[in-house]
Amino acid sequence: MADKRHMCLRGLIILCALLTGISGVDDNQVFCSSGEDVRLSCNNALSGCTSTTWNYSNHSETVELIAEGIKTDTERHERLSLGSDCSLNIKKVTKEDCGLYTCRQYVNKQQQGTDAHVYLHVLHVSSSSSQSEIRSGSSVTLSCQLYYDYDLVSCVSSVGSEGLEVIWVNQAGVNLQTDSRFQISFSSEQCLSSLTTTLLNEDHNREWRCQVKHRNQLKTSATYTVKYQTPTETKTPSPVTISKSPAAPTQPASVDSTLIPVSSSTSEKKSRQTTAAASTKQGS
Repeated sequence: MADKRHMCLRGLIILCALLTGISGVDDNQVFCSSGEDVRLSCNNALSGCTSTTWNYSNHSETVELIAEGIKTDTERHERLSLGSDCSLNIKKVTKEDCGLYTCRQYVNKQQQGTDAHVYLHVLHVSSSSSQSEIRSGSSVTLSCQLYYDYDLVSCVSSVGSEGLEVIWVNQAGVNLQTDSRFQISFSSEQCLSSLTTTLLNEDHNREWRCQVKHRNQLKTSATYTVKYQTPTETKTPSPVTISKSPAAPTQPASVDSTLIPVSSSTSEKKSRQTTAAASTKQGS
């Protein structure tokens, strides 16, 4: 029963945060793309941070990250640090880092004040093709997904009531939905936008960006850059190998040239000894 009350309370906290809007001044909602560094503010921190505890939770677990200013989580240990204001810094964010972060203050094992909640959303872009399969004329599907705890707040409600958007744009910022060469679909159940297209020669080094917007305000974006393995790139190792192969006999050749006089003088010495011995024998 207590677990159910806890889940309901947690859901209400997140829902209220969403309904109050997601803006740059609202520290409760943080958006970032995978691979970035992120800072989560603790609005109830006491001076010194020795009383600060950070917990992470999602639909399946709750993990203590920081206890009284000291890192306790072994899995994320190297990527976590506390700021001078007791904020939680996470390096190279992954999609698995999405969830609810709670900052609490304890003095003499007694909690001080109320919890400070920060909800982290992570945007991640991936390709259906490996790098070796990316070439002109091939078809590629790019997936852009906004990760957060769907068990508490659905993407459907965020898109419907809060104007949350996940869109693809080109380098000029134009929505690719308006270009017929791109097939774009969106799943509001997973906050997943998929882009499919046939690659052209001129797409090499071209960037397509996936953006997350809330009420037409950009929150975060992730970029996919098309890279072809051109013939000149695949043949690059050949001339290096060819240029090195003639160099291999260079050293033995120089060594042989220094040995020739030594070998020659030894032969001449032996020849003189043989001739002298023959002359002595004839003389006797």
